[in-house]
Amino acid sequence: MSGQDTYINIYEPTFRTGPEENEVFYPSQAKALADEVLKAELNNQEFDEDDAKEWSVQISDKVREAVTSKLNLPRYKIIVQTTIGQCNDQGIRVASRCLWNTDTDNYASTSFINKTLFCNVIIFALYTD
Repeated sequence: MSGQDTYINIYEPTFRTGPEENEVFYPSQAKALADEVLKAELNNQEFDEDDAKEWSVQISDKVREAVTSKLNLPRYKIIVQTTIGQCNDQGIRVASRCLWNTDTDNYASTSFINKTLFCNVIIFALYTD
């Protein structure tokens, strides 16, 4: 080979149909991590349409990184959906529908609101075998 060896990891099936007790997704823990990220990113921000596009991607990435690094969830796929909008005397409702295993999969949701903007974050945790 030319300088670098290529390694291929082969994983054998474990036939586990659920997480171990110390690997369960707890929505309260994920919500606390997302709240920290939202406060750090949006606390003193004012709504700007162009910046909101970047903020939503950055917040989703930081929340996903925080959940995967701080919680012990090796067999979960973490999906983060972030919605940012302007507060202008209107109402909004964010909803999602999924087909999943109610025994192992779960979600957490949190919101942040200041004078000019709102942000809603939904964290989905899907157990994979």
